[in-house]
Amino acid sequence: MTVSGNRIRLLAGVGVLALAAAGVAGCGGRQGGAAKDDTASEVTCEVTADTRVGIATGNATGVYYPVGNALAGQLSGTTGGKLTGTAAETGASVQNIEQLVAGQYDVAFSLFDSAVNAVQGKGSFTAAQPVEALARIYDNYTQVVVRADAGIASVADMRGKRISTGSPKSGTEVIANRLLEAAGLDPAKDVQAQRLDLAKTVQGVKDGSIDGFFWSGGVPTGGLTDLFTTTGDQVKFIDITPLLPKMAELNPAYQAGTISKDAYGTAADTPTIVVPNVLLVRKDLDANVACAITRTVFERKDALAQANPAAKGISLETARRTEPVPLHRGADKALRDLGAN
Repeated sequence: MTVSGNRIRLLAGVGVLALAAAGVAGCGGRQGGAAKDDTASEVTCEVTADTRVGIATGNATGVYYPVGNALAGQLSGTTGGKLTGTAAETGASVQNIEQLVAGQYDVAFSLFDSAVNAVQGKGSFTAAQPVEALARIYDNYTQVVVRADAGIASVADMRGKRISTGSPKSGTEVIANRLLEAAGLDPAKDVQAQRLDLAKTVQGVKDGSIDGFFWSGGVPTGGLTDLFTTTGDQVKFIDITPLLPKMAELNPAYQAGTISKDAYGTAADTPTIVVPNVLLVRKDLDANVACAITRTVFERKDALAQANPAAKGISLETARRTEPVPLHRGADKALRDLGAN
């Protein structure tokens, strides 16, 4: 082989590697990469260089995913085409935070209790994570659904049952395990825990392989709409609010709420436990990018709500209520400009 032949083969190999890397990125690999923040610079909210941000969402049949896709689609229009986004299906909160910190994504949807654990180095996190909030957005409703013939009227009745606790490292799993413990059950021993995403969970309830499940999401959630529409009175919600005092001791983010009977066409409203959602970024994300994303969330709220009605709960009145998770300085600028108190 001549020197020139070796060089041609080497260059061809480099080309193959480059194409392979592009294929990985296109299939949900590393999507983060926005510029780091120059903390000495003024925040203008102007994105001057072409920038793409990766957004970590959640299960495809949940709410994070359609709202995240809608947000990704709106970024270009509010930044003169300079800022674009790609939303990815993920396992949700805990996984999102881990991948956000690892630089795989630039923005992450998260339940507030998981975000608090992250900044405090508690729960699923062994050390404080360098994340900050863009804003508090809509609330998630803890939706606990069981088969009507499963003999389950409370979380305590789940002993020995086949229960889906949500995707591994999701906010749903965190809440499910806490509720089980609050009811005096060991999630690892007292239930037949199925760590499934929402689509597989719904299918399992339909075919009878799952007795009940926990889901934390906006209302309505597409997967639950499908379940209640196709199975009717074969499934039902259970009231988990007797466990609220113990849950609130763990995290003040847990509050009382109600799933309206109109959400899924049930016979009556269902009392439940709600927890806010937050949008998170790394602490060192470029402040102008953070500002532009935050501004888009509120300026294009109607477009997000078209993707899922849960986004109607996004409000400037509550946007700043993220403590102890600090607001990113870019988000602070956007919210001040928008008049958020």
